[in-house]
Amino acid sequence: MAQEEEIKFIVLAAGKGKRMKSQKPKVLHEIFAKPLLAWVLDSIEQLPYESESIVVIGHGAHDVEEYLNNNYKYAKTAHQAQQLGSGHAAAQAVPIIDKFQGMVVITCGDTPLISSQTLNELIKYHKENYSDLTVMTTKLENPYGYGRIIRNHKDEIIRIIEQKDATTDQQEINEVNTGVYCLDWAKIRKAFNDLKNDNAQGEYYLTDIVKWARDNQYKVLGYVAKNSEEIYGINSRRDLAFVTSVMNKRYLEELMNNGVTIVDPNSTFISPETTIEPDCTIFPYTYIEGKNTIFKNCKVGPQAHIRGNCEVGEGCKIGNFVELKNAKIAKNSNVCHLSYIGDANIGNHVNIGAGTIFANYNSITKEKKVSTLQDNVSIGSNSVIVAPVEIGHDAFVAASSCITKNIEENSLAIARAHQREVKNWVNKNKETTDES
Repeated sequence: MAQEEEIKFIVLAAGKGKRMKSQKPKVLHEIFAKPLLAWVLDSIEQLPYESESIVVIGHGAHDVEEYLNNNYKYAKTAHQAQQLGSGHAAAQAVPIIDKFQGMVVITCGDTPLISSQTLNELIKYHKENYSDLTVMTTKLENPYGYGRIIRNHKDEIIRIIEQKDATTDQQEINEVNTGVYCLDWAKIRKAFNDLKNDNAQGEYYLTDIVKWARDNQYKVLGYVAKNSEEIYGINSRRDLAFVTSVMNKRYLEELMNNGVTIVDPNSTFISPETTIEPDCTIFPYTYIEGKNTIFKNCKVGPQAHIRGNCEVGEGCKIGNFVELKNAKIAKNSNVCHLSYIGDANIGNHVNIGAGTIFANYNSITKEKKVSTLQDNVSIGSNSVIVAPVEIGHDAFVAASSCITKNIEENSLAIARAHQREVKNWVNKNKETTDES
């Protein structure tokens, strides 16, 4: 339940991400079919506060804004026409929350591992210590490239110094800036009017709000995030692969701790948005993306692909080289190898033979239709179910049938050409070939 206090979030998502080598905005690159930005916004949404997010967009603004309008209608956008640094980006949100009197958190849109728990701990630390500006920091074994945190004898932060400007002694500091800030907006808001770009890059640095706050006698503290992986930002395809592996490994360990057998964690990828109940077995080379629910005692794979919005009932078997999308499968049903099940409602004790395809998409109208199979239906191998059709209880579809009409319960449907045999066809053709 949301607390009465309202918090505003400024999410920095304007960067191009040159090292991604892509026309797509960096924050729209995906992990488990979900954009980086969405992972951050969902962590914010899970916090126990009334919150509003202002997403600062720039490169590829039209695409990012369209995505937000389609998926996060509550989020507002601020445009950074020119990328003039992180401080300049955050300042673009100022007019939207200018008169706000509460707490503001600034975070990055390219850190998909950031958790609601860590954000909540930052906010609690800020409030409990009566801080005016709190910097989220973390400690790294190898802090190279990160801004170092400089503290005084009171353990307050007095400065953030970038790698290139740090002395040899300062480079030995392993506490670094994560780019996440929690601030008392009424006090720190004025800092964004006073930021300067008198540096070699000619940019406005967000880190300069620390110096501004100290110069104006405000209390600046640092909250040390326990899990340094959460602050990992995506700047390249290698970063994307690394964060995907971290997210995946973390969730696979959670699943195994909760009673799910993962036969080979090194070859299995499962989205954290998929729920899998105990006593399921996930075989190697299975890839599961999006939001799905797999109930207990199921077997999935090897080499299965579940693409989102699927429910797999208790005791089901999803065979090798099977693909599911937007499918609801009830208890004790089998989907055998080399099958595609899309936009389907499948009952209990249904057997879908190998090589079965649900043809659910009309490429002319761009529409997808749903097919329904009632309990105890049996589909013979190499069949095509052309949506929308409904197959009644205990019906049987003969192998290699193309089903385009509804089938009544307890019926056998055969939809294929009659087999014809031309005797001695091979020998006759051989004779013709020899003569030529």
